[in-house]
Amino acid sequence: MKELICIVCPQGCHLKVDEENGCAVTGNSCPRGAEYGKMELTHPTRVVTSTVRCQGGAYLRCPVKTDGPVPKEQIFQVMAALEEITLTAPVAVGQVVIENVCGTGANVVATRNMGRSV
Repeated sequence: MKELICIVCPQGCHLKVDEENGCAVTGNSCPRGAEYGKMELTHPTRVVTSTVRCQGGAYLRCPVKTDGPVPKEQIFQVMAALEEITLTAPVAVGQVVIENVCGTGANVVATRNMGRSV
């Protein structure tokens, strides 16, 4: 039996996931908690947030994130791909930095407008 705290909503339910019984979830207040508990044990995913280099911008780095979750086991691959990226200002919020990063189906997008340095 694995114990988790649900992060789907602010309620923070204490979940118990029975791996020996088909990942049956108890302790959830809503169906989303049950789905989260099962997914966390069978196929954990995360949204990746980081920064990439930016030339000619007001700052040296631009914040980015994946627009969807990526498998937890591919996070280091995604981070390695981000290390290879250098943007050139101007950059707009939502601009795709890497499409379908590492074959995950998620795009990496900019999360800040980055104008040219003055």
